[in-house]
Amino acid sequence: MPFAETPLRDEYAAAVERVAGRTLDALRGAGGAAALADPDTAVPRPLLAAVRVLGADLFTPQLLAGAEPDGPTAALLAEARRAFPAPAPTSAEAALVVAWQDWAADRLLARTPYGDPAPASPPAPPPGPDDLGWQSWSVRMAQLSVLALPGLDGPVHDAARAGTAQLAHGTVRSMLRRDFTTAVRLARWLAWASTEGLPLRLEVEPVLDRTHLVGIGAVRTRLELAVSQRLLEGSPA
Repeated sequence: MPFAETPLRDEYAAAVERVAGRTLDALRGAGGAAALADPDTAVPRPLLAAVRVLGADLFTPQLLAGAEPDGPTAALLAEARRAFPAPAPTSAEAALVVAWQDWAADRLLARTPYGDPAPASPPAPPPGPDDLGWQSWSVRMAQLSVLALPGLDGPVHDAARAGTAQLAHGTVRSMLRRDFTTAVRLARWLAWASTEGLPLRLEVEPVLDRTHLVGIGAVRTRLELAVSQRLLEGSPA
């Protein structure tokens, strides 16, 4: 029933943009909570779905300010994950991406009263650039950009540390293809690597400036852009 599904899909997509916008506003402010829902009312399902999609990025205002994940957002994310379990994977590759995205959310929830204090072990390490080739690997890393946050560390981060050259190649390729969403997500990994004091193979600031100038439409991508900029601001001199 595509005609019945389209309005619902549009409603959920709009909810993702609203939640991303509130998180972006909080990130640009004092680093406080995004106040995503009224604690005294039932949470609409589109909002829960959007919170499920944003995952660990909901906590960017606190993490990039050096604070802990806030309780109200953690409670909402825990509720969203109960309401919307991980979707049935369309492929082994998609399942691995979702597993790592959920791992990031689990690690941050574990630092609050709303998560398991001893979350499960990390999923299997994703294939590296030697296995996939740098083009496919950079696309995979763009899908995992939500992991590029302070306070998270694991095999994906080890791959990013070792693969800054491939991340730079992927960023340039995406810019040339005018795939600015992928470019911003890869630039975010490079900005994260800069906080580790790693030498970068690409100047990230011009990439972010260019993507800002072209006027990225999706609020969620603008959130990734703002995260990248804040990561660069926190990099060692």
